[in-house]
Amino acid sequence: MEDLEYRQQLVRDYMKSAGPLFRYIPWLEKNAGSASSSNFKGQDIEENSITFPVYDSMLMTFVREASECSLMDRNYPYIYTRNHIKTHDDERRLIDHATITEWGILSGILSKYILEGRQKGYMWNLAVKERIFLLTLKKMKLILEYWDKPVDIG
Repeated sequence: MEDLEYRQQLVRDYMKSAGPLFRYIPWLEKNAGSASSSNFKGQDIEENSITFPVYDSMLMTFVREASECSLMDRNYPYIYTRNHIKTHDDERRLIDHATITEWGILSGILSKYILEGRQKGYMWNLAVKERIFLLTLKKMKLILEYWDKPVDIG
């Protein structure tokens, strides 16, 4: 009985932190494999001027919301080292095989791209293009639905 109560509390906590992010799944599906930014090309910008990326507003809203949720793990490099994650294929493989006991791995993968994107903006675009954000959120949703009930992302 104690295990059941613990698991139910865990699922509630996970839903509280990840649930609001599920509404971005349709946008991530639509933009998977493509760039979510462009370089600013304003009027009177000279050829030798420095350009800067302009990100999709939905991506920026997702990043802001994700960075403020309890899923962010500043120790994500340890997760990458411990699980020998070196490539996007490694990330996708771990995401695909994750269960509720590997929730920390999913959080770590999400954290890497959200937190590193603050210094290296291309990381957010890379996570959309390589489907890392999408696969991580879909797996989290699948895990929560398995242990609780279907999640409405409406």
